[in-house]
Amino acid sequence: MTMNKLQKSERFSVVKKILIIITSLFAGFATGVFGGGGGMIIVPILTGLYGLQQTKAHATAIATIFPLCLVSVIFYLTHGGWEWKSGLVVTAGVVVGGIVGALAMKKIPAKWLQPIFYILMIVGGIKMLAQ
Repeated sequence: MTMNKLQKSERFSVVKKILIIITSLFAGFATGVFGGGGGMIIVPILTGLYGLQQTKAHATAIATIFPLCLVSVIFYLTHGGWEWKSGLVVTAGVVVGGIVGALAMKKIPAKWLQPIFYILMIVGGIKMLAQ
């Protein structure tokens, strides 16, 4: 590799790292403010900037959001932002749905995951705009 290509590669690497840091901070901010949504930001980061396969990107996004969710839960619990009755019912549904979804992801062809993911993002966005 020539020196010029090496310098460009190092510069790209620095820009890529800065972009990853900024978008990751935004994902955390979105999850903290909106109570979710960070995974929808993290998945494109992992597939686009890291080049991960869709299934690995989804699994990694879930793993990275988990600690943030715990911190958010503690914050909301200590500041009176949790409604126990509905919260426990929804939590049970989310846990069961998460397990079923993780099992289903193993069976869904990787080439279908990305289009399904983006369609869900678009439908969710349209639904939010319509409210």
